[in-house]
Parts: sequence; structure tokens; C-alpha cells
Amino acid sequence: MRLVAVAILLPLCAACSGSPGTIYSPARAPALASTHVAVRGVGCIGMTVTSADRSADFFTRVLDFTKKSDVVVDAAHVRRVRVDLGAECVELDEPLAGVRRPMPPDSRSNDLWFQHVAIVVRDLDRAFARLEEQHVIRASVAPQRLPAWNPNAGGIGAYYFKDPDGHTLEIIWFPSDKGQARWHTPPSDALFLGIDHTAIATSSTDASLRYYVDRFGMKVAGRSENYGAEQEQLNNVPGARLRITALRAPEGPGIELLEYLAPRTGRPTPNDERADDVMHWRTVLFADGATTRTEHDPDHHALEIHPR
Repeated sequence: MRLVAVAILLPLCAACSGSPGTIYSPARAPALASTHVAVRGVGCIGMTVTSADRSADFFTRVLDFTKKSDVVVDAAHVRRVRVDLGAECVELDEPLAGVRRPMPPDSRSNDLWFQHVAIVVRDLDRAFARLEEQHVIRASVAPQRLPAWNPNAGGIGAYYFKDPDGHTLEIIWFPSDKGQARWHTPPSDALFLGIDHTAIATSSTDASLRYYVDRFGMKVAGRSENYGAEQEQLNNVPGARLRITALRAPEGPGIELLEYLAPRTGRPTPNDERADDVMHWRTVLFADGATTRTEHDPDHHALEIHPR
């Protein structure tokens, strides 16, 4: 396993098809509501897929998720298949009328529509071997172990790959002194254990903190700044320098903010992005005092809010 100077949550460019369309500008976004609600948990992470059957097969057969439910959500005009891994879940949304646009073919990890989920594994080499046996599309050259000079991430192993629609996924392994305690005492000998976090690209960490921390009461669990030749090679963004901020609620997976300090060339989310575009993700939040609704953060990542 090659030793490199990289961050634990560095995404890679997507390799898929489609057109980004009209540019979305956070400056043109509606003002955020001032009402403060306390997030008690992060729930399922949702993604738009071309075929729920194909995606469910991928998650269950390759990554050992378990199919939990399969329903038609009339209000959302989707067939929604939920797959669980440990205490976490992913919802695969297949639009009833078909997807409007596949993932843009030139998506990069610093484009602001980027999002991924990080799946914790018991053994990174065994998990990587499983992906290779199943001919899963690589997004990293090979599994990486983070360097000891990084006190917050040294020893962590990670690897990025693609699902059938081109969404980026991550497998991650924590040494005994890193990660949440639950990853070191799993209830079984399973290879794939659960979802540690979802990562999202942001144009401004400060603006995102005002949204997730000031508005929703999430807590900052860690910060780092990462750069270097190895990191550039990992995410295929020359000159990459990232500000990474980990957020946590009392329950559920974390949310990671990924701000590219350089290069500042990541594209905003298309202004006409919709839930039937494959680039669309959504994160479920459970919050005290909330009404059920969907809203968007400053970079147009979708949040589905439910009362706790």
C-alpha cells in the first residue's frame, strides 16, 4: 500500500456523461430562513440513479448492503430503494419518467455539485480486492495510506471508485487511534461496516458553517488543510489545496465540507439542476422544531428536513 500525503476525504473527478447546463450562482440563491432548528441526526444519503435495480444490485452484491425497502414515492415521482449497511442507509431514487441528464462527462472533484459517501471497511486490501474482482471502475490509482506527518489522519487508508452511474464512493479504514470507537468494535466480522460520512464540495467553508452550524446546530469535529503532489495525483486536480471541515450531529454519519483553496476553478451547480438529474444528491436531516421540507445549502446541495 503506497504512502502518500493526502487527506482522508479527498474526492476524485467523475467519469460519466451529460451536460452541466446553466450555471448556478450562490449569490443568486434565495436568502436562508432565519429560524434556527437543532439537528439531532443525519439520516439516509440519497442519490438519483438511472436504474434502481442495477444500483441496488451493485450496493448489495459488491458492497454487502442489505435491501430494506422498495417503494414508489408519488410526491417525489420516484421509485425509491433503500439499502442499509450497519446503522446507515442509502436511498436510490429512480425517477418514474426516467433521468433527465446523466452525470456530466467532465465532472471534477472541485465542481460544486460533487458529493460522495465514505464506507468504512474492516480491511482495506480485502475490500479493494473485492472491487477489483467485480471490475468496479477505479477513481483512485490504488488504495492510499495517509502519512504520519498529518496528526489528524496519519495511518488512515482510503480508496475511491465509481458506482454504475458515475457517483464517487469511498472505502475508508481507520487505525486504532483514528475514527469513531464503533468502527473498532463492530458487532460482526463483516468486511463493509457502515457509512462514516458524506462529503460535499463547497465554495466557502465560512458560508457553509453559517448554514450547518449556526442554522442547524451541527458541531465541528475536525479541520485540516491538505496539499501536495500526491494529493494532486489522487484527485486529478493540479495544484489542489483543500480546506476540509468535518461536521457531526448527535446521531448518524458526518458531513464533510471540502473547499478548494486552489485551484478556484470548480464550477457551480447548474441553475437548472433537478432531482431527476444523476448529479443530484440529497441528505436527510432530523431536526427539532422543523417542518418537513426540502431546502438547499449555499452551494445548492439538497437537504431533506424532517421533524424529530
